Amino acid sequence: MPPVARLIFALGGILSACQPAWAQDLGVWPMFHGDQALTGMARAEIPDKLDLLWTFKTGAAISSSAVLDGQRVFVGSDDGNLYALEAKTGKLLWSFKAGDAIQATPLLLEGVVYVGSVEGNLFALDAAKGALKWKYVTEGKIIGGANWFRLTGQAAPRIVVGSYDYRIHCVDAATGKQVWTFETSNYINGTPAVSNGKIIFGGCDGSLHVVDCATGKELVSVDAGAYVPGSAAVSGTHAFVGHYENEALCVDIDKGTVLWRSKKRNAPFFSSPALSDKAVVIGSRNRRVYCLSRDDGKELWIFSAHGDVDSSPVISGQKVVFGSSDGKVYVVDLASGKQLWSYEIGKPLIASPAVGKGLLVLGSEDGVVYAFGPKKGH
Repeated sequence: MPPVARLIFALGGILSACQPAWAQDLGVWPMFHGDQALTGMARAEIPDKLDLLWTFKTGAAISSSAVLDGQRVFVGSDDGNLYALEAKTGKLLWSFKAGDAIQATPLLLEGVVYVGSVEGNLFALDAAKGALKWKYVTEGKIIGGANWFRLTGQAAPRIVVGSYDYRIHCVDAATGKQVWTFETSNYINGTPAVSNGKIIFGGCDGSLHVVDCATGKELVSVDAGAYVPGSAAVSGTHAFVGHYENEALCVDIDKGTVLWRSKKRNAPFFSSPALSDKAVVIGSRNRRVYCLSRDDGKELWIFSAHGDVDSSPVISGQKVVFGSSDGKVYVVDLASGKQLWSYEIGKPLIASPAVGKGLLVLGSEDGVVYAFGPKKGH
């Protein structure tokens, strides 16, 4: 693992000892933005040479981000199915019919896939065969991915997910039984971050909430300044997030204070930020990706695409990868923002990339899953 990745791993409060052993594999990308703190930091490095390895066609647009367990790719589609594909070939292993579109990113945890649907259901599926283990019903759409935590001395993990019923739901991972809910005053769009016993998330109520994992009680609420379409990335006591009124900000989640707000842009942030040891990288609906200083939010570089960037960037070593509504996948240099590689798909890309060892996967609004990596001999 590169030094930068080791540092972020520690700062994010997601020490390797706290993760299941299977999540240490470089081929694993188990959830939205890669880890519980949603740092967007890949353990594996994107190869310098990328080729299109395979594609898989679903029946409708894809806004769900893919996840990887080293051997398989899991991704949802607006056709109402969750697909499990062989990572090497893209061959269909199984599919699960949810009954409505799956726009949320799946969560892989200890051999189970947890995924929400637009119909408001959270499903737990056996990762090997796709068999349904349980279904939990909310009262609104689920479009953000689920996250997880395990309390000291607790046998089963707990799953947390946001819904358009204004609530964060906490359920027992083994049974799907409700443990607690926390109610806000509007929709919850993104994936809740988990760090150091806290759940951190924003939503359409314009606040960044910090909730205690064990009790579901609110610890801190911070006025973000506008509604938060995406997810927060957390490192230590700091959370980074973008909002609808064109700002990115850094919040101290212990004190409940805003440490900095970025310069106002001319378009909102729907993308979720990725963190390096010094930088915050986030896409905007003004066709740009911004790299900001973690210390004060000042601009380090700007990359201009030809379409909006709702796709949440991923940092892999010294590279940043993301998609754009211009139909391209981009890889840029983390230090300078210089373009290193791109691939023209031709249809908008909203999903965030999944990065594993030798594999880059994301879906497109053309309904196709694309997998990139070095071909043999390269």
